[in-house]
Amino acid sequence: MAGTPSTGSTDSRRPGTTTAPAHRPTMEPGFDTDVIVVGAGPTGLLLAGDLASAGVGVTVLERRPHETSNITRAFGVHARTLELLDARGLADELVKKGTEITGLRLFRRLSLDLSRLPSRFPFLLITPQYEVEKLLERRALTAGAVFRHGTELTGLDQSGDSVTVRLQDASGTRTTLRVRYAVGTDGVRSTVRKAIGLPFPGVSVIKSIVLADVKLTDEPADLLTVNGAGDAFAFVAPFGDGWYRVMGWNRSRQVPDSEPVDLDEVREIARRALGTDFGMHDARWISRFHSDERQAPSYRKGRVFLAGDAAHVHSPAGGQGMNTGMQDAANLSWKLASAVQGRTADPEGLLDTYESERHPVGAAVLRSSGAIVRLAMAHTPLQRACRSLAARLLSSVHPAAAKALGMISGIGISYGRPRGSHRLTGRRAPDLRLAEGRLYELLREGRFVLVGPFGGAPDAPAAPGRVIEAHWTTDRRTALLVRPDGYIAWACDHTTPR
Repeated sequence: MAGTPSTGSTDSRRPGTTTAPAHRPTMEPGFDTDVIVVGAGPTGLLLAGDLASAGVGVTVLERRPHETSNITRAFGVHARTLELLDARGLADELVKKGTEITGLRLFRRLSLDLSRLPSRFPFLLITPQYEVEKLLERRALTAGAVFRHGTELTGLDQSGDSVTVRLQDASGTRTTLRVRYAVGTDGVRSTVRKAIGLPFPGVSVIKSIVLADVKLTDEPADLLTVNGAGDAFAFVAPFGDGWYRVMGWNRSRQVPDSEPVDLDEVREIARRALGTDFGMHDARWISRFHSDERQAPSYRKGRVFLAGDAAHVHSPAGGQGMNTGMQDAANLSWKLASAVQGRTADPEGLLDTYESERHPVGAAVLRSSGAIVRLAMAHTPLQRACRSLAARLLSSVHPAAAKALGMISGIGISYGRPRGSHRLTGRRAPDLRLAEGRLYELLREGRFVLVGPFGGAPDAPAAPGRVIEAHWTTDRRTALLVRPDGYIAWACDHTTPR
């Protein structure tokens, strides 16, 4: 028999307890919740907050106890992700907590100017992952998501109209829940992915990467310092609170992840790659890990979906991991909400577009991050010559640099459009200034936005749920139907007045 999560407010720092939401949607009899999200990282938290805000019942399952850590691997939030957070009313608060980087200089030759990005956020925001998670968790709880910490998924089965998930908490107590859909956002070793039998093909690209959060005696000249020299590369970035993240790799020391690492090893790598260790001291965290390039062949199997690192994983080069996962969640959330609430005539077709749109993006991120890390690892004369050529090309040819920045920042990502559709269909919508306010402020309602001229009557296609109507502040005649995730679903150039 399906178990019902506790509705009482309990101490969420004890393993196996439930954090109760501010309010809870009404469930249809026979279901414990509409959607279960496995994994409470940034991807799962954004997804849960979106679903709960839309009135969908959602439970977040997290095997770790509820506690805030000051250590994290992800630390960079790109422009497109900040736009998505802006559409949720969170971006400005997060920006205040971080450090803005408007220029990137790589390998001492390649300079990329982020200030030219066509976005309200023309920079890379350096802030630790836990700051992102705190904001997203607060939003999800306020909206009505239920959290079960210290609980892990042990298996699942699905039928034509439901998914049955089996859980176990830290005390060994087993529970079964019946839900409409399940989403695995539970990382590289995803239990959900294994439970639905999907492989995770790929290779280990680079071994024995060291990470450290340290203080520096000598401040770097650049906010973001990256270089590869000889058999080593290193990377230094500020958190903005006096701590710095250092990442490095030494070709001559390739050891298992379990091999101890100390600050002397980190200093040595930095001196090899950067010519100095900046007087590193007082490390609060040091770790060793390896980097894989892997992608699931499918992001959906029946009523179960994968997102974030459960669906794709790649090198940390470019800082795209956390960002790509959150963008997965933004794509999937409104589609799941529409399917659960019966607001679409073709729920299966709509849900299929999650994979058709996001799988190619995951593949492209694997290629771009892989290219960066291979440039950093260049050690033969030919490889270094290719790196120098690539650096000169990207520094001097604006279209090439713009394309690279668009991919890394997410601003340039677009989705395929049907044959014969308007050229803007599938593209990211910029933060348009409209008579009713900024577009991304209007998107905070989680609905489609129809933009058109005053007095016009655009023959827009039907959209799931209520559509917000907005108007140009000029005499522009183009009409746009913008999806809740900020992409253009439909456009027309020739609207006529009534």
